[in-house]
Amino acid sequence: MYKNSIKRCITVIFLYICIVSVFSGAFGFTNIHAEAREFHWYCIRNKEHKQLPLDPDMKFIQNYDGYYIDKKHGDNDPDKVVYLTFDAGYENGNIEKILDVLKEENVPGTFFILGNLLKKNKDLVSRMISDGHTVANHTMHHHNMAAMSSKAEFASELTALEKLYKETTGCEISKYFRPPEGSFSEETLRYAKELGYKTIFWSIAYADWDNERQPAAGFAKEKILGNLHNGAVILLHPTSSTNASIMKELITEIRAQGYRFGTMEELTA
Repeated sequence: MYKNSIKRCITVIFLYICIVSVFSGAFGFTNIHAEAREFHWYCIRNKEHKQLPLDPDMKFIQNYDGYYIDKKHGDNDPDKVVYLTFDAGYENGNIEKILDVLKEENVPGTFFILGNLLKKNKDLVSRMISDGHTVANHTMHHHNMAAMSSKAEFASELTALEKLYKETTGCEISKYFRPPEGSFSEETLRYAKELGYKTIFWSIAYADWDNERQPAAGFAKEKILGNLHNGAVILLHPTSSTNASIMKELITEIRAQGYRFGTMEELTA
């Protein structure tokens, strides 16, 4: 009986050590849990036209080829550059209007596209390519990539779009990735890097995605121009009627403030 009591005590102690070890990370479970934590990208309004630092909790993006500004062009750099990026899932007449302005003004843009746009608007995507824009991966279906249960599930969303893009255009899609709705985890950024992608966030954006609640032109311009800074990555939705209407004025004003427009290759160099 005494021996049985000893055995029970040893068993309890062993189980306790195991439980403590799990929570302390002795078996690596804490790191796995941390990698799986879901984050939602955001940008802070910046009326002083300065680059803002990363949220300390999100600094790990730099370990996985994640970008939200061009740090090579700091606040005091006389070479002032911004990057126009667009998340494009479908056409409603406004993407074509924006492409017209970009071509007229000779401005490069990066279009993060979904499978739906490729399937329904092949000619529009082909025009993006022929006009010299960067076409990149916004996933096949716009799912929450941070909720993916495995690397294989995550990869399927990117590789399915790669395949469709190749079949549709005859070209290879540019290896830049923007997480749908800005949802990500350390784990998914690691997956993206392992698949050869650089993840592109943003430092300027505004609520332009709801076609039923489009902001006034003046409000939109103030949100973009009022927060402009060197190295800015600007996120716009090209389905926005407001964006289509202000695009030419926006480009003119950004240039008047001394900025030029860069490409993803420059941002990530």
